[in-house]
Amino acid sequence: MNRQPIYEWTGKEYAFEEHGDDWYFALGIIAGALALASLLFGNFLLALVIVTGATTVGLQAAKHKRTHHFAIYEDGLAIDDNLYLFQDMRDFSVLEYIDPALPPALSIKTNHLLSPHILVPIHDFDPEEIYAYIEQHLPEGMHEETLLDRIVTYLRF
Repeated sequence: MNRQPIYEWTGKEYAFEEHGDDWYFALGIIAGALALASLLFGNFLLALVIVTGATTVGLQAAKHKRTHHFAIYEDGLAIDDNLYLFQDMRDFSVLEYIDPALPPALSIKTNHLLSPHILVPIHDFDPEEIYAYIEQHLPEGMHEETLLDRIVTYLRF
């Protein structure tokens, strides 16, 4: 079946901010101090979790953003080679940010266990046009910034 997209664009997955050596050094010092304190209190598992978590945060912060291909079809939303069907989605919202550097985003809550929330930056199209099309397939829902979103923004990964 040859399917034609209704809307199609490319965009970056997240806003990348370059971290200097001092940021990684501070991460290492804080993680090391917490792990050492955990070891002194005899909590080896917590020390392992702290070291693993700090390593993961450092590696994630060092990643450069990827460009993704987004497309909206009659039956769903595609991100690269993954198709998310409208029938597996709960609701949606179009988010517009106060910061003009951030593009509007299509926020979708799904029934998928591994991807319960999809956030897609909208480029090259009017967000109201995307809203009007998605509204024909999904109900609008209240999508607020979560605590995890705020932490990630604060730490600037």
